[in-house]
Amino acid sequence: MRYDIKRGWYKNIEGDGLKRIMEDMFGNVSEEDGLLVSSYGVMARIMVGTVSKEVLEISTENHTGRQFADEEILDSKRKLNAFAEKATGFDAKARMKRAKDKAKKGEL
Repeated sequence: MRYDIKRGWYKNIEGDGLKRIMEDMFGNVSEEDGLLVSSYGVMARIMVGTVSKEVLEISTENHTGRQFADEEILDSKRKLNAFAEKATGFDAKARMKRAKDKAKKGEL
């Protein structure tokens, strides 16, 4: 999914900034094909890349074939939301509002 980056926020993630945020949040980060890749909890892969100074792309793949406790699922979701907020400068509510506005305009 693509997320808008708050105006002026890119300076916080340029260079190794985004990688440092991922390391702080998820602990492990590698680079594959220009993307930063990590894992955490129920998420087998978290792939992150900057599309431009205004757009960040985050995609995830969950572990399959395993059952997870509700708390593990919630913890993983919270961690991903916290990461997205640190990386984009927008909290979950603002990201959702911006996505709804784009959908109304037919930009998604």
